Amino acid sequence: MSALELRAASSLAGLYALRMLGMFLILPVFAVYAGHLPGGENHTMVGLAFGAYGLTQALLQLPFGMWSDHVGRKKVIYIGLALFAIGSIMCAMADHIAWLIVGRAVQGAGAISAAVTALLADLTREEHRTKAMAMIGASIASTFAISLVAAPKLAEWIGLPGIFLLTAGLTIAALIGVWKVVPNPAVSRFHSDAEANTSRLPQVLKDPQLLRLNYGVFALHASQMAMFTVMPLLLKQIGGIDVAHHWWVYLPVVLIGFVLMVPAIIYGEKKNHLKEVFLFAIALMFAAQLGMTLWMPSLTWIVVWLGVYFIAFNILEATQPSLISKIAPTAAKGTAMGVYNTCQAASMFMGSALAGYLYQEFQSPMPVFALCALLMAFWLLVSWGMQAPLPVKTKMFHIGEEWSGDVGRLSAKLGAIDGVKEAVVLIDERVALLKVMQAGYDEAEVDRLIAETNIATT
Repeated sequence: MSALELRAASSLAGLYALRMLGMFLILPVFAVYAGHLPGGENHTMVGLAFGAYGLTQALLQLPFGMWSDHVGRKKVIYIGLALFAIGSIMCAMADHIAWLIVGRAVQGAGAISAAVTALLADLTREEHRTKAMAMIGASIASTFAISLVAAPKLAEWIGLPGIFLLTAGLTIAALIGVWKVVPNPAVSRFHSDAEANTSRLPQVLKDPQLLRLNYGVFALHASQMAMFTVMPLLLKQIGGIDVAHHWWVYLPVVLIGFVLMVPAIIYGEKKNHLKEVFLFAIALMFAAQLGMTLWMPSLTWIVVWLGVYFIAFNILEATQPSLISKIAPTAAKGTAMGVYNTCQAASMFMGSALAGYLYQEFQSPMPVFALCALLMAFWLLVSWGMQAPLPVKTKMFHIGEEWSGDVGRLSAKLGAIDGVKEAVVLIDERVALLKVMQAGYDEAEVDRLIAETNIATT
């Protein structure tokens, strides 16, 4: 990567980290502290406040990304960060649970994920884009782990309003970073590998393989939000642990989850057993949720089931985007990821809202975990018949700016090369997208054909 690309990737990964830190910090403490607000004794309202962020995020994520194609990436990012900061301040000042719901909805309206991804695509060459995206993914994963451990102590020191004010401050710092640190793209264009295309939505929405994965991310994150709606209350009630010390529980289970995820992912990717690893993780998640439903009489068993949960969660969180990349049509990868991310955001609202309602109605967490177990059981059922993905990866190549040859012929030539499973040339984007075998494809011949496009022709 060039110095400019490294600066773009690292600064945008930092932007993601700052913004996600603000969102993740409330996860393990929200239910307890929101319950102290007037109206917070109603757990349904607490669940709605917890999940309101996801509702507006789901509604605006794709439109904001498309808007950035027309008005500019940074303008949309500025607006989104400003909304997120305003929503955070509203949450900090909320004196009733209803105002907390409004503030969370305004936070979610700052839906900049698609615009940030598009800006990253503008600022990186095709051959380095996967590495740049991986940097953002790593920043999100590390931020999630840090938040679970840091949030309880922060909540003790500054309370939930203080966390929201800290979030606003981090967001303003991110906004300044976009202005001062993130480079301006020399050329901004649509990127099929990173952005959603409305014309390709029918193709994506009708694909049974992708529908399975879309349901999967919905079930996974709905269960996550449902669990965090009630787990902080359980750690106080059953475990007898003050909120400030909940990190004693989260730290070991998160570390175990990360450590055990690595060999599972390596085995699935390198040995071409990704489907088996994926199904095993869903079954493990089902076992964790069923265990929480049927047997959680003490702090020891809470820790056991949380440990099983985080092992499964980390594997699933890592394997699903990989499966999307392998399964989605090459020219519709960005659209597939856009739908996937929208399902994830929507699940945040549904999971917490349903959990709050169930806890309010039954005054017990068991129906909440039973719902999560049911989501997992159905996920395992629908995923059982999925096709095992080929061991492929996506490669992107720049097409010379002056090249004006036969697009169909070049696509056919690239597709006929040994080890190339799918090839498409998108001349408006000046890019060739190839889906190739992870080992055994004729890279030299691909490079030769691509190099010919850098010779100006008429």
